[in-house]
Amino acid sequence: MAGKPSWLAIPTVKTPLRPAPWPSKKTTLSQVSLSYPVLVKLYICLKLWKPEADVVVIGSGIGGLCCGGLLARYQQDVIVLESHDIPGGAAHSFEIKGFKFDSGPSLFSGFQSRGPQANPLAQVLDALGERIPCATYDSWMVYVPEGEFLSRIGPTEFFKDLEKHASPNAVQEWQKLLDAVLPLSAAAMALPPLALRGDLGVLSTAAARYTPSLLKSFIQMGPQGALGATKLLRPFSEIIDSLGLKDPFIRNWVDLLSFLLAGVKSNDILSAEMIYMFAEWYKPGCCLEYPLHGSAAVVDALVRGLQKFGGRLSLRSHVDKVVVENSRATGVKLRSGQFIRAKKAVVSNASMWDTLKLLPRDVLPKSYVDGVNMTPQCESFMHLHLGFDAEGISEDLGIHHIVVNDWDRGVDADQNVVLISVPSVLSPDLAPPGKHVLHAYLPGTEPYSLWTGLDRRSAEYKNLKSERSEVMWRAVERALGPGFTREKCEVKLVGSPLTHEKFLRRHRGTYGPAIQAGKGSFPGHSTPIPQLYCCGDSTFPGIGVPAVAASGAIVANSLVSVSQHSQLLDAIGI
Repeated sequence: MAGKPSWLAIPTVKTPLRPAPWPSKKTTLSQVSLSYPVLVKLYICLKLWKPEADVVVIGSGIGGLCCGGLLARYQQDVIVLESHDIPGGAAHSFEIKGFKFDSGPSLFSGFQSRGPQANPLAQVLDALGERIPCATYDSWMVYVPEGEFLSRIGPTEFFKDLEKHASPNAVQEWQKLLDAVLPLSAAAMALPPLALRGDLGVLSTAAARYTPSLLKSFIQMGPQGALGATKLLRPFSEIIDSLGLKDPFIRNWVDLLSFLLAGVKSNDILSAEMIYMFAEWYKPGCCLEYPLHGSAAVVDALVRGLQKFGGRLSLRSHVDKVVVENSRATGVKLRSGQFIRAKKAVVSNASMWDTLKLLPRDVLPKSYVDGVNMTPQCESFMHLHLGFDAEGISEDLGIHHIVVNDWDRGVDADQNVVLISVPSVLSPDLAPPGKHVLHAYLPGTEPYSLWTGLDRRSAEYKNLKSERSEVMWRAVERALGPGFTREKCEVKLVGSPLTHEKFLRRHRGTYGPAIQAGKGSFPGHSTPIPQLYCCGDSTFPGIGVPAVAASGAIVANSLVSVSQHSQLLDAIGI
Protein backbone atom coordinates (compact mmCIF):
# COMPACT_ATOMS: atom_id res chain seq x y z
CA MET A 1 0.00 0.00 0.00
CA ALA A 2 1.27 3.49 -0.77
CA GLY A 3 3.05 5.20 2.09
CA LYS A 4 1.33 8.06 3.92
CA PRO A 5 3.02 11.41 3.37
CA SER A 6 3.68 13.85 6.18
CA TRP A 7 1.01 16.40 7.05
CA LEU A 8 3.47 19.17 6.28
CA ALA A 9 4.19 17.90 2.77
CA ILE A 10 0.80 18.86 1.31
CA PRO A 11 -0.91 15.55 1.99
CA THR A 12 -2.89 13.23 -0.15
CA VAL A 13 -6.57 13.96 0.31
CA LYS A 14 -8.08 10.72 1.64
CA THR A 15 -11.71 11.80 1.08
CA PRO A 16 -13.57 13.81 -1.57
CA LEU A 17 -12.79 17.51 -1.48
CA ARG A 18 -14.83 19.40 1.11
CA PRO A 19 -14.51 22.64 3.08
CA ALA A 20 -11.91 22.64 5.83
CA PRO A 21 -13.22 22.51 9.43
CA TRP A 22 -13.59 25.97 10.95
CA PRO A 23 -14.00 27.18 14.53
CA SER A 24 -17.45 27.79 15.93
CA LYS A 25 -19.16 31.06 15.01
CA LYS A 26 -18.92 32.00 18.69
CA THR A 27 -15.14 31.72 18.64
CA THR A 28 -13.33 35.01 18.21
CA LEU A 29 -10.16 35.32 16.16
CA SER A 30 -8.18 36.16 19.30
CA GLN A 31 -9.19 32.81 20.78
CA VAL A 32 -7.74 30.83 17.85
CA SER A 33 -4.15 29.68 18.26
CA LEU A 34 -2.25 30.93 15.22
CA SER A 35 0.99 29.06 15.80
CA TYR A 36 3.05 28.29 12.71
CA PRO A 37 1.92 24.61 12.46
CA VAL A 38 -1.72 25.71 12.73
CA LEU A 39 -1.26 28.30 10.01
CA VAL A 40 0.40 25.74 7.76
CA LYS A 41 -2.40 23.23 8.29
CA LEU A 42 -5.02 25.92 7.76
CA TYR A 43 -3.38 26.98 4.50
CA ILE A 44 -3.20 23.39 3.32
CA CYS A 45 -6.86 22.72 4.14
CA LEU A 46 -7.91 25.84 2.26
CA LYS A 47 -5.69 24.94 -0.71
CA LEU A 48 -7.03 21.40 -0.85
CA TRP A 49 -10.61 22.61 -0.61
CA LYS A 50 -10.19 25.02 -3.51
CA PRO A 51 -12.57 23.55 -6.10
CA GLU A 52 -10.48 24.46 -9.13
CA ALA A 53 -7.08 23.92 -10.73
CA ASP A 54 -5.25 24.81 -13.90
CA VAL A 55 -5.43 21.15 -14.92
CA VAL A 56 -7.63 18.36 -13.58
CA VAL A 57 -6.31 14.83 -14.19
CA ILE A 58 -8.78 11.95 -14.01
CA GLY A 59 -7.11 8.80 -12.68
CA SER A 60 -3.86 8.15 -10.81
CA GLY A 61 -2.46 5.40 -13.00
CA ILE A 62 1.17 5.76 -14.00
CA GLY A 63 0.19 7.83 -17.04
CA GLY A 64 -1.93 10.20 -14.95
CA LEU A 65 0.70 10.56 -12.22
CA CYS A 66 3.46 11.23 -14.78
CA CYS A 67 1.28 13.87 -16.39
CA GLY A 68 0.30 15.46 -13.08
CA GLY A 69 3.83 15.36 -11.67
CA LEU A 70 5.36 17.04 -14.70
CA LEU A 71 2.63 19.69 -14.76
CA ALA A 72 3.38 20.46 -11.11
CA ARG A 73 7.08 20.61 -12.03
CA TYR A 74 6.06 23.13 -14.71
CA GLN A 75 4.45 25.19 -11.89
CA GLN A 76 0.92 24.45 -13.01
CA ASP A 77 -1.79 24.10 -10.38
CA VAL A 78 -2.83 20.47 -10.90
CA ILE A 79 -5.08 18.04 -9.07
CA VAL A 80 -5.23 14.30 -9.74
CA LEU A 81 -8.59 12.71 -8.91
CA GLU A 82 -8.68 9.01 -8.06
CA SER A 83 -11.84 6.96 -7.50
CA HIS A 84 -10.02 4.25 -5.51
CA ASP A 85 -8.71 4.73 -1.97
CA ILE A 86 -5.20 3.80 -3.20
CA PRO A 87 -3.29 5.57 -6.00
CA GLY A 88 -1.64 3.76 -8.88
CA GLY A 89 -4.40 2.42 -11.10
CA ALA A 90 -3.37 -0.91 -12.60
CA ALA A 91 0.01 -0.54 -10.84
CA HIS A 92 -1.35 -0.10 -7.31
CA SER A 93 -0.49 -2.43 -4.44
CA PHE A 94 -2.66 -3.70 -1.61
CA GLU A 95 -2.05 -5.44 1.72
CA ILE A 96 -3.82 -8.39 3.37
CA LYS A 97 -2.64 -10.08 6.59
CA GLY A 98 0.79 -8.50 6.24
CA PHE A 99 1.24 -9.66 2.63
CA LYS A 100 1.75 -6.79 0.18
CA PHE A 101 0.58 -7.63 -3.34
CA ASP A 102 1.30 -6.04 -6.72
CA SER A 103 -1.93 -5.79 -8.69
CA GLY A 104 -0.29 -5.41 -12.08
CA PRO A 105 3.17 -4.93 -13.61
CA SER A 106 6.09 -6.81 -12.09
CA LEU A 107 8.70 -6.98 -14.87
CA PHE A 108 10.72 -3.75 -14.89
CA SER A 109 13.96 -2.42 -16.33
CA GLY A 110 15.62 0.93 -16.91
CA PHE A 111 14.83 2.65 -13.60
CA GLN A 112 18.44 3.64 -13.07
CA SER A 113 19.03 4.81 -16.64
CA ARG A 114 19.56 8.51 -17.26
CA GLY A 115 20.02 10.76 -20.27
CA PRO A 116 18.46 10.88 -23.76
CA GLN A 117 18.21 7.10 -24.14
CA ALA A 118 16.69 6.44 -20.74
CA ASN A 119 13.42 4.66 -20.11
CA PRO A 120 10.53 7.20 -20.31
CA LEU A 121 9.50 6.53 -16.70
CA ALA A 122 13.09 7.07 -15.57
CA GLN A 123 13.11 10.40 -17.42
CA VAL A 124 9.95 11.52 -15.63
CA LEU A 125 11.33 10.44 -12.25
CA ASP A 126 14.53 12.33 -13.02
CA ALA A 127 12.51 15.45 -13.81
CA LEU A 128 10.72 15.08 -10.48
CA GLY A 129 13.98 14.52 -8.59
CA GLU A 130 12.98 11.03 -7.46
CA ARG A 131 14.92 7.77 -7.33
CA ILE A 132 13.65 4.24 -6.77
CA PRO A 133 15.89 1.78 -4.91
CA CYS A 134 15.90 -1.49 -6.83
CA ALA A 135 17.12 -5.05 -6.56
CA THR A 136 18.78 -6.22 -9.76
CA TYR A 137 18.70 -9.64 -11.39
CA ASP A 138 19.36 -11.09 -14.82
CA SER A 139 17.19 -14.16 -15.32
CA TRP A 140 13.78 -15.78 -15.11
CA MET A 141 12.65 -19.40 -15.17
CA VAL A 142 10.96 -20.57 -18.36
CA TYR A 143 8.75 -23.64 -18.67
CA VAL A 144 8.03 -24.40 -22.35
CA PRO A 145 7.08 -27.55 -24.26
CA GLU A 146 10.77 -28.16 -25.07
CA GLY A 147 11.73 -28.19 -21.40
CA GLU A 148 12.53 -25.79 -18.59
CA PHE A 149 15.54 -23.54 -18.18
CA LEU A 150 16.83 -20.41 -16.50
CA SER A 151 16.78 -17.74 -19.20
CA ARG A 152 19.38 -15.02 -18.73
CA ILE A 153 19.41 -11.64 -20.40
CA GLY A 154 22.61 -10.26 -21.89
CA PRO A 155 24.45 -10.66 -25.20
CA THR A 156 25.72 -14.23 -24.79
CA GLU A 157 23.88 -16.28 -22.15
CA PHE A 158 20.80 -17.03 -24.26
CA PHE A 159 22.93 -18.88 -26.82
CA LYS A 160 23.43 -21.70 -24.31
CA ASP A 161 19.67 -22.15 -24.01
CA LEU A 162 19.32 -22.22 -27.78
CA GLU A 163 21.97 -24.89 -28.13
CA LYS A 164 20.01 -27.12 -25.77
CA HIS A 165 16.39 -26.46 -26.72
CA ALA A 166 16.33 -25.33 -30.34
CA SER A 167 17.58 -26.48 -33.73
CA PRO A 168 21.28 -26.29 -34.73
CA ASN A 169 20.49 -23.21 -36.82
CA ALA A 170 18.92 -21.31 -33.93
CA VAL A 171 22.20 -19.94 -32.60
CA GLN A 172 23.11 -18.50 -36.01
CA GLU A 173 19.62 -17.08 -36.46
CA TRP A 174 19.64 -15.40 -33.03
CA GLN A 175 23.03 -13.87 -33.75
CA LYS A 176 21.73 -12.65 -37.09
CA LEU A 177 18.77 -11.02 -35.34
CA LEU A 178 20.97 -9.30 -32.73
CA ASP A 179 23.35 -8.06 -35.43
CA ALA A 180 20.42 -6.50 -37.29
CA VAL A 181 18.47 -5.13 -34.34
CA LEU A 182 21.02 -3.74 -31.88
CA PRO A 183 22.48 -1.18 -34.33
CA LEU A 184 18.93 0.07 -34.95
CA SER A 185 18.53 0.83 -31.27
CA ALA A 186 20.56 4.03 -31.71
CA ALA A 187 17.87 5.32 -34.08
CA ALA A 188 14.99 3.95 -32.01
CA MET A 189 16.34 5.66 -28.88
CA ALA A 190 17.67 8.84 -30.50
CA LEU A 191 14.49 10.80 -29.78
CA PRO A 192 13.74 10.93 -26.02
CA PRO A 193 10.02 10.51 -25.29
CA LEU A 194 10.20 13.42 -22.85
CA ALA A 195 11.02 15.72 -25.79
CA LEU A 196 7.71 15.04 -27.53
CA ARG A 197 4.64 17.25 -27.40
CA GLY A 198 1.34 17.38 -29.27
CA ASP A 199 1.69 20.62 -31.19
CA LEU A 200 4.03 22.30 -33.65
CA GLY A 201 6.36 23.12 -30.79
CA VAL A 202 7.69 19.60 -31.27
CA LEU A 203 9.70 21.02 -34.18
CA SER A 204 11.76 22.87 -31.59
CA THR A 205 11.80 20.48 -28.61
CA ALA A 206 12.33 17.32 -30.65
CA ALA A 207 13.11 17.75 -34.36
CA ALA A 208 15.66 20.57 -34.20
CA ARG A 209 17.11 19.39 -30.93
CA TYR A 210 17.72 15.74 -31.82
CA THR A 211 18.01 15.62 -35.61
CA PRO A 212 21.83 15.79 -35.45
CA SER A 213 22.07 12.73 -33.19
CA LEU A 214 19.52 10.88 -35.32
CA LEU A 215 21.49 11.60 -38.49
CA LYS A 216 24.69 10.57 -36.74
CA SER A 217 23.14 7.22 -35.80
CA PHE A 218 22.06 6.66 -39.42
CA ILE A 219 25.58 7.40 -40.67
CA GLN A 220 27.10 5.02 -38.14
CA MET A 221 24.72 2.25 -39.19
CA GLY A 222 25.63 2.52 -42.85
CA PRO A 223 23.28 1.91 -45.79
CA GLN A 224 21.90 -1.40 -44.51
CA GLY A 225 21.18 -0.05 -41.04
CA ALA A 226 19.63 3.14 -42.34
CA LEU A 227 17.36 1.09 -44.59
CA GLY A 228 16.34 -1.04 -41.61
CA ALA A 229 15.51 2.11 -39.64
CA THR A 230 12.70 2.82 -42.09
CA LYS A 231 10.94 -0.19 -40.55
CA LEU A 232 10.84 1.25 -37.03
CA LEU A 233 7.14 2.05 -37.35
CA ARG A 234 6.30 -1.25 -39.04
CA PRO A 235 5.51 -4.62 -37.37
CA PHE A 236 8.56 -6.33 -35.89
CA SER A 237 7.64 -9.52 -37.74
CA GLU A 238 8.67 -7.78 -40.96
CA ILE A 239 12.25 -7.53 -39.72
CA ILE A 240 12.17 -11.21 -38.74
CA ASP A 241 10.83 -12.18 -42.16
CA SER A 242 13.34 -10.00 -44.00
CA LEU A 243 16.17 -11.80 -42.19
CA GLY A 244 14.80 -15.18 -43.24
CA LEU A 245 14.52 -16.49 -39.68
CA LYS A 246 12.85 -19.92 -39.80
CA ASP A 247 13.64 -21.65 -36.51
CA PRO A 248 10.33 -22.29 -34.69
CA PHE A 249 11.83 -21.70 -31.25
CA ILE A 250 13.28 -18.33 -32.29
CA ARG A 251 9.98 -17.16 -33.75
CA ASN A 252 8.02 -18.40 -30.73
CA TRP A 253 10.48 -16.77 -28.35
CA VAL A 254 10.22 -13.42 -30.12
CA ASP A 255 6.43 -13.68 -29.95
CA LEU A 256 6.71 -14.33 -26.22
CA LEU A 257 8.98 -11.32 -25.66
CA SER A 258 6.60 -9.16 -27.66
CA PHE A 259 3.68 -10.44 -25.64
CA LEU A 260 5.47 -9.72 -22.34
CA LEU A 261 6.16 -6.18 -23.50
CA ALA A 262 2.83 -5.12 -24.99
CA GLY A 263 0.32 -7.96 -24.90
CA VAL A 264 0.53 -8.70 -28.64
CA LYS A 265 2.64 -10.94 -30.87
CA SER A 266 5.48 -9.80 -33.11
CA ASN A 267 3.20 -9.21 -36.08
CA ASP A 268 1.25 -6.59 -34.09
CA ILE A 269 3.99 -4.69 -32.26
CA LEU A 270 5.97 -1.74 -33.59
CA SER A 271 9.58 -2.57 -34.39
CA ALA A 272 10.70 0.49 -32.42
CA GLU A 273 9.24 -0.94 -29.20
CA MET A 274 10.91 -4.31 -29.63
CA ILE A 275 14.23 -2.80 -30.64
CA TYR A 276 14.16 -0.63 -27.52
CA MET A 277 13.55 -3.76 -25.42
CA PHE A 278 16.35 -5.68 -27.17
CA ALA A 279 18.73 -2.82 -26.39
CA GLU A 280 17.77 -2.98 -22.69
CA TRP A 281 17.84 -6.77 -22.38
CA TYR A 282 20.55 -8.01 -24.74
CA LYS A 283 23.38 -5.51 -24.50
CA PRO A 284 26.53 -5.98 -22.39
CA GLY A 285 26.06 -5.23 -18.70
CA CYS A 286 22.26 -5.14 -18.83
CA CYS A 287 20.03 -6.21 -15.96
CA LEU A 288 16.42 -6.34 -14.88
CA GLU A 289 15.23 -4.36 -11.86
CA TYR A 290 12.57 -4.85 -9.25
CA PRO A 291 11.65 -1.82 -7.10
CA LEU A 292 12.25 -2.52 -3.44
CA HIS A 293 8.91 -2.47 -1.58
CA GLY A 294 7.07 -3.48 -4.76
CA SER A 295 5.31 -1.57 -7.49
CA ALA A 296 3.91 0.69 -4.75
CA ALA A 297 7.41 2.21 -4.60
CA VAL A 298 6.98 3.45 -8.18
CA VAL A 299 3.60 4.96 -7.36
CA ASP A 300 4.92 6.48 -4.12
CA ALA A 301 7.80 8.13 -5.99
CA LEU A 302 5.45 9.68 -8.53
CA VAL A 303 3.09 10.88 -5.77
CA ARG A 304 6.04 12.39 -3.87
CA GLY A 305 7.14 14.16 -7.03
CA LEU A 306 3.62 15.49 -7.62
CA GLN A 307 3.27 16.80 -4.08
CA LYS A 308 6.83 18.12 -3.87
CA PHE A 309 5.97 20.69 -6.53
CA GLY A 310 2.59 21.57 -5.04
CA GLY A 311 0.37 19.16 -6.96
CA ARG A 312 -2.65 17.62 -5.27
CA LEU A 313 -3.96 14.07 -5.18
CA SER A 314 -7.52 13.40 -4.05
CA LEU A 315 -8.49 9.79 -3.33
CA ARG A 316 -12.07 8.45 -3.17
CA SER A 317 -12.96 11.18 -5.65
CA HIS A 318 -14.98 9.44 -8.34
CA VAL A 319 -15.44 11.52 -11.47
CA ASP A 320 -19.01 11.13 -12.69
CA LYS A 321 -18.71 13.24 -15.82
CA VAL A 322 -16.59 15.75 -17.69
CA VAL A 323 -18.38 19.10 -17.81
CA VAL A 324 -18.50 20.73 -21.24
CA GLU A 325 -19.52 24.39 -21.52
CA ASN A 326 -19.53 26.34 -24.76
CA SER A 327 -18.09 23.25 -26.47
CA ARG A 328 -15.03 23.22 -24.18
CA ALA A 329 -14.09 20.99 -21.26
CA THR A 330 -14.27 23.25 -18.22
CA GLY A 331 -14.05 20.78 -15.36
CA VAL A 332 -15.46 17.62 -13.84
CA LYS A 333 -18.39 16.70 -11.65
CA LEU A 334 -17.77 14.18 -8.88
CA ARG A 335 -20.21 11.50 -7.81
CA SER A 336 -20.67 13.55 -4.64
CA GLY A 337 -22.11 16.32 -6.80
CA GLN A 338 -19.12 18.62 -6.39
CA PHE A 339 -17.88 20.52 -9.44
CA ILE A 340 -14.13 21.08 -9.85
CA ARG A 341 -13.25 23.67 -12.44
CA ALA A 342 -10.30 23.22 -14.79
CA LYS A 343 -9.01 26.59 -15.94
CA LYS A 344 -6.77 25.18 -18.69
CA ALA A 345 -7.53 21.53 -19.35
CA VAL A 346 -9.01 18.22 -18.25
CA VAL A 347 -6.81 15.15 -18.81
CA SER A 348 -8.34 11.65 -18.71
CA ASN A 349 -6.09 8.75 -17.74
CA ALA A 350 -9.05 6.38 -18.17
CA SER A 351 -9.30 4.05 -21.16
CA MET A 352 -10.86 5.42 -24.34
CA TRP A 353 -14.07 3.50 -23.62
CA ASP A 354 -14.29 4.68 -20.01
CA THR A 355 -13.52 8.25 -21.05
CA LEU A 356 -16.37 8.09 -23.55
CA LYS A 357 -18.76 7.22 -20.71
CA LEU A 358 -17.84 10.49 -18.97
CA LEU A 359 -18.73 12.70 -21.94
CA PRO A 360 -22.07 14.17 -23.04
CA ARG A 361 -22.87 12.53 -26.36
CA ASP A 362 -24.44 15.62 -27.87
CA VAL A 363 -21.07 17.39 -28.09
CA LEU A 364 -19.17 14.53 -29.74
CA PRO A 365 -18.88 13.89 -33.48
CA LYS A 366 -20.45 10.58 -34.47
CA SER A 367 -17.20 9.61 -36.19
CA TYR A 368 -15.34 9.92 -32.87
CA VAL A 369 -17.88 7.83 -30.94
CA ASP A 370 -17.94 5.19 -33.69
CA GLY A 371 -14.14 5.13 -33.81
CA VAL A 372 -13.88 4.43 -30.08
CA ASN A 373 -16.61 1.80 -30.12
CA MET A 374 -15.09 0.03 -33.13
CA THR A 375 -11.55 -0.10 -31.73
CA PRO A 376 -10.69 -3.75 -30.97
CA GLN A 377 -9.87 -4.60 -27.38
CA CYS A 378 -7.36 -6.93 -25.80
CA GLU A 379 -8.98 -9.54 -23.62
CA SER A 380 -8.93 -9.42 -19.83
CA PHE A 381 -7.07 -11.10 -16.95
CA MET A 382 -7.28 -13.85 -14.41
CA HIS A 383 -5.27 -13.16 -11.25
CA LEU A 384 -4.06 -15.41 -8.45
CA HIS A 385 -2.61 -13.72 -5.35
CA LEU A 386 -1.10 -16.01 -2.72
CA GLY A 387 0.57 -15.51 0.64
CA PHE A 388 2.24 -18.68 1.93
CA ASP A 389 4.86 -20.17 4.23
CA ALA A 390 8.36 -20.33 2.71
CA GLU A 391 9.32 -23.51 4.56
CA GLY A 392 10.22 -26.24 2.09
CA ILE A 393 10.53 -23.78 -0.81
CA SER A 394 13.90 -23.63 -2.56
CA GLU A 395 16.13 -20.89 -1.16
CA ASP A 396 17.34 -19.98 -4.66
CA LEU A 397 13.81 -19.44 -5.97
CA GLY A 398 13.78 -16.75 -8.66
CA ILE A 399 11.38 -13.84 -8.85
CA HIS A 400 9.85 -14.58 -12.27
CA HIS A 401 8.51 -17.75 -13.87
CA ILE A 402 6.85 -18.04 -17.28
CA VAL A 403 4.85 -21.10 -18.28
CA VAL A 404 3.90 -21.73 -21.93
CA ASN A 405 1.72 -24.82 -22.32
CA ASP A 406 1.49 -25.06 -26.12
CA TRP A 407 3.42 -23.03 -28.73
CA ASP A 408 1.05 -24.11 -31.49
CA ARG A 409 -1.90 -22.36 -29.85
CA GLY A 410 0.00 -19.07 -29.77
CA VAL A 411 1.11 -17.03 -26.80
CA ASP A 412 -2.08 -14.96 -27.01
CA ALA A 413 -4.41 -17.98 -26.66
CA ASP A 414 -6.53 -18.24 -23.52
CA GLN A 415 -5.35 -20.53 -20.71
CA ASN A 416 -1.99 -20.97 -22.44
CA VAL A 417 0.60 -18.60 -20.92
CA VAL A 418 0.90 -18.00 -17.17
CA LEU A 419 3.18 -15.35 -15.69
CA ILE A 420 4.29 -15.77 -12.07
CA SER A 421 6.03 -13.23 -9.86
CA VAL A 422 7.39 -13.96 -6.36
CA PRO A 423 8.75 -10.48 -5.48
CA SER A 424 9.41 -11.33 -1.82
CA VAL A 425 12.55 -13.21 -2.91
CA LEU A 426 14.08 -9.82 -3.76
CA SER A 427 12.12 -7.57 -1.38
CA PRO A 428 11.44 -9.64 1.77
CA ASP A 429 9.48 -6.82 3.41
CA LEU A 430 6.56 -7.63 1.11
CA ALA A 431 5.68 -10.65 3.27
CA PRO A 432 5.85 -11.47 6.99
CA PRO A 433 9.09 -13.17 8.14
CA GLY A 434 9.44 -16.65 6.72
CA LYS A 435 6.67 -16.10 4.18
CA HIS A 436 6.38 -15.38 0.46
CA VAL A 437 3.98 -13.32 -1.61
CA LEU A 438 3.06 -14.43 -5.15
CA HIS A 439 1.11 -13.00 -8.07
CA ALA A 440 0.23 -15.26 -11.00
CA TYR A 441 -1.89 -14.11 -13.93
CA LEU A 442 -3.17 -14.86 -17.40
CA PRO A 443 -1.94 -11.75 -19.22
CA GLY A 444 -4.69 -10.18 -21.29
CA THR A 445 -5.93 -13.51 -22.66
CA GLU A 446 -9.04 -14.26 -20.60
CA PRO A 447 -12.24 -13.79 -22.67
CA TYR A 448 -14.56 -11.31 -21.01
CA SER A 449 -17.49 -12.90 -22.84
CA LEU A 450 -17.30 -15.95 -20.53
CA TRP A 451 -18.10 -13.71 -17.58
CA THR A 452 -20.65 -11.31 -19.05
CA GLY A 453 -23.73 -10.90 -16.89
CA LEU A 454 -22.57 -13.11 -14.01
CA ASP A 455 -23.42 -12.11 -10.45
CA ARG A 456 -20.13 -11.98 -8.50
CA ARG A 457 -21.95 -13.41 -5.46
CA SER A 458 -23.42 -16.41 -7.32
CA ALA A 459 -22.34 -20.05 -7.16
CA GLU A 460 -22.02 -20.03 -10.95
CA TYR A 461 -19.46 -17.24 -10.75
CA LYS A 462 -17.49 -18.93 -7.97
CA ASN A 463 -17.44 -22.22 -9.85
CA LEU A 464 -16.20 -20.53 -13.02
CA LYS A 465 -13.43 -18.81 -11.04
CA SER A 466 -12.35 -22.15 -9.64
CA GLU A 467 -12.36 -23.74 -13.09
CA ARG A 468 -10.57 -20.93 -14.93
CA SER A 469 -7.94 -20.44 -12.20
CA GLU A 470 -6.81 -24.06 -12.20
CA VAL A 471 -4.25 -23.47 -14.97
CA MET A 472 -2.58 -20.85 -12.73
CA TRP A 473 -2.55 -23.16 -9.73
CA ARG A 474 -0.87 -25.88 -11.79
CA ALA A 475 1.71 -23.41 -13.09
CA VAL A 476 2.47 -22.25 -9.54
CA GLU A 477 2.89 -25.84 -8.33
CA ARG A 478 5.28 -26.51 -11.20
CA ALA A 479 7.33 -23.38 -10.52
CA LEU A 480 7.56 -23.74 -6.73
CA GLY A 481 8.16 -27.48 -6.63
CA PRO A 482 7.02 -30.20 -4.23
CA GLY A 483 7.63 -28.03 -1.18
CA PHE A 484 4.55 -25.99 -2.07
CA THR A 485 1.00 -27.09 -1.40
CA ARG A 486 -2.22 -25.16 -1.70
CA GLU A 487 -2.90 -25.83 1.95
CA LYS A 488 0.18 -23.76 2.92
CA CYS A 489 -1.47 -20.59 1.61
CA GLU A 490 -2.62 -18.16 4.26
CA VAL A 491 -4.06 -15.85 1.60
CA LYS A 492 -5.77 -17.10 -1.56
CA LEU A 493 -7.32 -14.52 -3.87
CA VAL A 494 -8.64 -15.33 -7.34
CA GLY A 495 -9.46 -12.37 -9.56
CA SER A 496 -11.59 -12.59 -12.70
CA PRO A 497 -12.23 -10.13 -15.54
CA LEU A 498 -15.11 -8.81 -13.42
CA THR A 499 -12.65 -8.19 -10.56
CA HIS A 500 -10.33 -6.45 -13.00
CA GLU A 501 -13.22 -4.36 -14.29
CA LYS A 502 -14.53 -3.39 -10.85
CA PHE A 503 -11.37 -2.48 -8.96
CA LEU A 504 -9.38 -0.99 -11.83
CA ARG A 505 -12.44 0.58 -13.49
CA ARG A 506 -11.47 -0.87 -16.84
CA HIS A 507 -14.14 -1.27 -19.51
CA ARG A 508 -14.79 -5.01 -19.84
CA GLY A 509 -11.63 -5.51 -17.77
CA THR A 510 -9.59 -5.04 -20.93
CA TYR A 511 -5.81 -4.71 -21.12
CA GLY A 512 -6.22 -1.95 -23.70
CA PRO A 513 -6.68 -1.43 -27.45
CA ALA A 514 -5.66 -4.36 -29.67
CA ILE A 515 -4.24 -2.18 -32.43
CA GLN A 516 -2.11 -3.96 -35.01
CA ALA A 517 1.14 -2.28 -36.00
CA GLY A 518 1.13 -1.33 -39.66
CA LYS A 519 -2.66 -1.58 -39.86
CA GLY A 520 -3.57 1.08 -37.36
CA SER A 521 -2.02 3.42 -34.85
CA PHE A 522 -2.75 4.43 -31.30
CA PRO A 523 -4.74 7.67 -31.08
CA GLY A 524 -3.07 10.94 -30.25
CA HIS A 525 -3.79 12.80 -27.03
CA SER A 526 -6.18 15.55 -28.10
CA THR A 527 -9.91 14.98 -28.52
CA PRO A 528 -12.72 16.65 -30.50
CA ILE A 529 -13.52 18.64 -27.35
CA PRO A 530 -11.13 21.56 -26.85
CA GLN A 531 -9.27 21.46 -23.52
CA LEU A 532 -9.89 17.73 -23.11
CA TYR A 533 -6.86 15.45 -23.46
CA CYS A 534 -6.20 11.76 -22.89
CA CYS A 535 -3.16 9.82 -21.72
CA GLY A 536 -2.52 6.20 -20.82
CA ASP A 537 -2.63 2.92 -22.70
CA SER A 538 -5.40 4.03 -25.07
CA THR A 539 -3.11 6.63 -26.59
CA PHE A 540 0.26 6.82 -28.34
CA PRO A 541 2.68 5.13 -27.82
CA GLY A 542 0.48 2.32 -26.43
CA ILE A 543 0.43 -0.38 -23.76
CA GLY A 544 3.06 -1.01 -21.08
CA VAL A 545 4.70 0.97 -18.27
CA PRO A 546 7.25 2.87 -20.42
CA ALA A 547 4.57 3.69 -23.01
CA VAL A 548 2.01 5.08 -20.56
CA ALA A 549 4.70 7.12 -18.80
CA ALA A 550 5.60 8.62 -22.17
CA SER A 551 1.95 9.39 -22.93
CA GLY A 552 1.53 11.29 -19.66
CA ALA A 553 4.71 13.26 -20.34
CA ILE A 554 3.59 14.18 -23.87
CA VAL A 555 0.30 15.62 -22.59
CA ALA A 556 2.01 17.59 -19.82
CA ASN A 557 4.51 19.00 -22.28
CA SER A 558 1.71 19.98 -24.65
CA LEU A 559 0.04 22.11 -21.97
CA VAL A 560 3.02 24.39 -21.34
CA SER A 561 5.09 26.68 -23.51
CA VAL A 562 7.94 25.50 -25.69
CA SER A 563 10.26 27.60 -23.54
CA GLN A 564 9.21 25.83 -20.33
CA HIS A 565 9.50 22.46 -22.04
CA SER A 566 12.99 23.22 -23.35
CA GLN A 567 14.13 24.45 -19.94
CA LEU A 568 13.07 21.14 -18.40
CA LEU A 569 14.98 19.14 -21.02
CA ASP A 570 18.05 21.25 -20.30
CA ALA A 571 17.65 20.79 -16.56
CA ILE A 572 17.72 16.98 -16.75
CA GLY A 573 20.43 16.80 -19.38
CA ILE A 574 18.51 15.57 -22.40
